[in-house]
Amino acid sequence: MSQADHRPSNFIRQIIDEDLASGKHRSVQTRFPPEPNGYLHIGHAKSICLNFGIAQDYQGQCNLRFDDTNPEKESVEYVESIQRDVRWLGFEWSGDIRYSSNYFDQLYGYAVELIEKGLAYVDELTPEQIREYRGTLTSPGRRSPYRDRSIEENLSLFTRMRNGEFAEGTACLRAKIDMASPFMVLRDPVLYRVRFVHHHQTGDKWCIYPMYDFTHCISDAIEGISHSLCTLEFQDNRRLYDWVLDNISIDCHPRQYEFSRLNLEYTVMSKRKLNQLVTEGHVEGWDDPRMPTISGLRRRGYTPASIREFCLRIGVTKQDNTVEMGMLEACIRDDLNENAPRAMAVLRPVRVVIENLAAEHEEILTAPNHPSKPEMGSRELPFTREIYIDEADFREEANKKYKRLVLGKEVRLRNAYVIKAERVEKDDEGNIVTVFCSYDPDTLGKDPADGRKVKGVIHWVSAQYGVPAEVRLYDRLFSVPNPGAAESFEQALNPASLQVLGGAVVEPSLLKATSEHAFQFEREGYFCRDSKEEGMVFNLTVALRDSWGKEEG
Repeated sequence: MSQADHRPSNFIRQIIDEDLASGKHRSVQTRFPPEPNGYLHIGHAKSICLNFGIAQDYQGQCNLRFDDTNPEKESVEYVESIQRDVRWLGFEWSGDIRYSSNYFDQLYGYAVELIEKGLAYVDELTPEQIREYRGTLTSPGRRSPYRDRSIEENLSLFTRMRNGEFAEGTACLRAKIDMASPFMVLRDPVLYRVRFVHHHQTGDKWCIYPMYDFTHCISDAIEGISHSLCTLEFQDNRRLYDWVLDNISIDCHPRQYEFSRLNLEYTVMSKRKLNQLVTEGHVEGWDDPRMPTISGLRRRGYTPASIREFCLRIGVTKQDNTVEMGMLEACIRDDLNENAPRAMAVLRPVRVVIENLAAEHEEILTAPNHPSKPEMGSRELPFTREIYIDEADFREEANKKYKRLVLGKEVRLRNAYVIKAERVEKDDEGNIVTVFCSYDPDTLGKDPADGRKVKGVIHWVSAQYGVPAEVRLYDRLFSVPNPGAAESFEQALNPASLQVLGGAVVEPSLLKATSEHAFQFEREGYFCRDSKEEGMVFNLTVALRDSWGKEEG
C-alpha cells in the first residue's frame, strides 16, 4: 500500500493491515463520536487525528457522529464548536453529520427485541439501590426483585416508560446478563432511563434515553464501522459492546479496539472539570488561551499542523502515560520558527532619545520578515529620534555577561544602527524615565569602521510611529504537574497563569496582523493577535526556548 511508505505504524494499523490482507474487511470505516457536552480538548485531537488519519491513509471513510444520549448536558453550541474544531484541524467527515439520536427508533426496537428474548427487564429499584445491589469488585451482586418479571409484563412496562408514565428515577430498562460476573459492566447494566428533558435534535419526542454502552455499539453497526477505536477506560465495556451485538438481529458486528488516552502535564482532561473552570469563572471561557481545549489553543496561536505533529510524536499505544508540556510546546515552536514572520515589540518600554539626531529626523529602514527565508519578503521600519527599548535591555552598571545596553557602552539596534548610552533621567522615586544616547551613522548594516566590536543586539520601536498594544503573557494553568490528583484541583490553579501588560508598544506593520496569525516578537517569543478583542491585543503562544524543561530539571 502506498501509505505504508510514510505513515507511522502502531498496533491499530497493524490490525487493519492484517484485516485487509485476510479479506476480513475490504475497506476501512472509522468514526469520531464526541458527546456534545463541552468543547473538545487536546486529548480529543489525538482521537481525531487517529480516526480521520486512518481513514485518509487507507482511502476509507470517517463519520462524525454526535453521541447525544444525555440531552440535559448537551447543547447546539457544543455541536457547532466540535464541527469547527474538526475542520480547523484539517479533516472532513464522510457524508452528513450523524447523531446517535438519528437511531433512537431503531435502538428502541432493539431494546424491545432483547425484552422479547428474555434478555432485558424493567427494574423499579432506585438508582441508589441499583448501585447497592451491584456488589463490589470482591463480592458478587444481588439480583433485583424485579428481574424475573414475564416478557409480557416487561413489554408493557417499557411501553409505559416511553409514554411518560414513570417519573425519573423510578424505572429503567436493564440487560439480564450476570449479577455474579467478575466484570461490573456485565452485572445487568442499565440500557434505558427516564429523562423528561428537551433534546436539541429530537425535541420532546422521547422521555426515555438509551445509555452510551447500548447506543454506541448499535450505532457503529448501523453505520458499518469496521474498526471502532476508543480509549482504554472502555476496555471492560467491550464485553458489553459484544454482548449487545451478539444478541440482537443486526448483520454488521464491528470490533472495538482500545488505545491509551492523552494525559498532559499541568492540565486536566476531564470535561466535567473543564466545565467547572468555566462556570466558576476561573477562566474566561472554553476558548481561554490557558485552557487545553482546541479552541483555546487556536486562540493562543497554536496551528493545526503543530497539533497534528504533536499527536504524531506521542504515538498510539496501549500504555497509559503522561506527556510533558514541553513536547507540545516543541511542536508549535518548530512550526513557528520556520513559518512565523518576525516583528519587533517592546513589552515594557523605556524611552530612548538619540541626541545626535535632529528632532524631525525620520528614516525608513528595511527589515526581513524571516532571517533565512527571503521569499517571505521584508517590511519597513520607521526610525526616529525617540524610540522605545525594553527596560530589561538597559543597565546603568552590569558585568561582562550582560550583552545589552549599559551606560557608557554600545549596543546594536536590530536592523538599524549602533547606539551608545550617554546619560539617564530618573523620576523622583529613582526610576529610569529616559536614556539619552548617541548613534553612529556609519553602522547601518555594517560594523563600526574603526574595528571596535559591538556584541549585543536589542530590539526597539519608534516612539512616534509605534502602536500601543496590550500583551498577555500566559503560563501553565496549574501549578502542579498532575492537578487531577490534587485533593481540590481548584486549589492547584496557578495564580500567575496570566500577566497582562497594558503599556506595550509594537511596530506599525503589526496593524495589519490578523487574528490567530503568529509572529515572532524578536527576542521575546511567538505571539498572535487575539481573535476576540477588537484592539491591538496579542497573546503569547510560546516562548523562544523551552522554559518548562529547565524548570522541571
